[in-house]
Amino acid sequence: MSAHRRLIDTFLHSLNLPEGIDIHSLAYRAVPTWDSVGHMQLVAAIENAFQFMMETQDIIELSSFDKAIEILERHGIDVSR
Repeated sequence: MSAHRRLIDTFLHSLNLPEGIDIHSLAYRAVPTWDSVGHMQLVAAIENAFQFMMETQDIIELSSFDKAIEILERHGIDVSR
């Protein structure tokens, strides 16, 4: 499984989203499950899926799927398609 697909699956499962959702338009608080509690669940799921610890600034900046890609790539994790 590609890292990009793993990130998609992490978002879908941790936020309890349907498979067909437009993941690239997804943003914080745009769906009911991505509230403050969902945000921390998503952070933990990303850290677990990619085996690294997000910094505080990363957690604050995590506001969309595309931003998650930027954060992971900044940490040297290639999630390109």
